[in-house]
Amino acid sequence: MSRPIVWLARHGETEWSRNGRHTGRTEIPLTPKGEGQARALAPALAEIDFDLVLCSPLGRARETCELAGLGDRVELREGLLEWDYGDYEGITSKEIHESTPDWLLWRDGCPNGESPEGIGERVDFIIRELMATDGTAAVFAHGHVLRVLTARWLGLEPACGRLFALGTGTLSRLDWEHDYRVIASWNAPVA
Repeated sequence: MSRPIVWLARHGETEWSRNGRHTGRTEIPLTPKGEGQARALAPALAEIDFDLVLCSPLGRARETCELAGLGDRVELREGLLEWDYGDYEGITSKEIHESTPDWLLWRDGCPNGESPEGIGERVDFIIRELMATDGTAAVFAHGHVLRVLTARWLGLEPACGRLFALGTGTLSRLDWEHDYRVIASWNAPVA
């Protein structure tokens, strides 16, 4: 059985991530701060010999990968797209709660969008690909999808992703301890 080491890189800051807006499939560019966060990932990642580099096809993740120095070998994966927020795309949780006070993303998903179980199924395919890699992988993507990927890596339900806060422009590492998948480091800011 292969035991890949998986480095997770959340894209740098965007205007919507800074303002707390649900940013699923909308193409929002990195802010200047987000570009700096992405560049700051490069020295740490340059020290690692990656066997596989995967990335969401959305521009903010691709730009982060490029600025971090791994764009020349990246493979895009639809399974790493951010949560489809449907009717809640571009609005904040506070705004959603004005009309739906008891709404919880991790329980309810989004109307005309994705459920926690749906995003879990997507990342399960990514994890199977990672498990077929006998080496080290980098994954560039988005906050919620990386949180669900981490929950599934640990064998937890997709909704358990709510337990893992993840800032922009951060690195995390999924690894092994004995026969168990673990979080070796989490949410480490580089910039």
